Amino acid sequence: MTTHPTPRQLSEHIEELLTPGGPLPIVAAGHPVLRGVAEPYDGQLDAGLLERFVTALRETMLAAPGVGLAAPQVGIALSIAVVEDRARGPREALDARDRTPLPFRVLLNPSYEPEDDTRAAFFEGCLSVPGWQAVVSRHARVRLRGQDEHGRAVDEVFTGWPARIVQHETDHLNGTLYLDLAQSRSLSTNEAVAEHWSQPTPETAARELGFELS
Repeated sequence: MTTHPTPRQLSEHIEELLTPGGPLPIVAAGHPVLRGVAEPYDGQLDAGLLERFVTALRETMLAAPGVGLAAPQVGIALSIAVVEDRARGPREALDARDRTPLPFRVLLNPSYEPEDDTRAAFFEGCLSVPGWQAVVSRHARVRLRGQDEHGRAVDEVFTGWPARIVQHETDHLNGTLYLDLAQSRSLSTNEAVAEHWSQPTPETAARELGFELS
């Protein structure tokens, strides 16, 4: 049975994280916090501390740089994530990935379900697995439910790359890393992806490395 820290303990831990200022340290694969189910957020932090924590998550995400960050990735087992994608890059790649800008969002207690059977497979990375990427097949269209930082209900359909981002971050809150879902034969260093697999889609990588796109 997992014992969750009290709200006071959580608040003190987060205050300690925030005290130095600047981006927060990101924990890497192998840390147990990444493999547990995050505690649902239910007002454990006062409004001011939640706002400062969310701001620090965003700063850390952008500095990394990344397009999403979940609280467990900085060692806090609360169901909180932030996402933001400015969708910059070659037009061919953006179009192939259906990658459109995703404005900054805070997600509390998110969950998703597929809207249909359509899937898309692309290389994907993670700030908690630095230096590596692998091909992951994900739902191309999902319905996300949860709350925002003000407690307002979120019930929204995401498609394309934004759908991939919210799935990735929600998975973090359930103890799942993208490697659990990836085609293991596709696992490549960032340098190898840049040198060999920089095509907009991973068909060439699938053929050369010997894995299925599904």
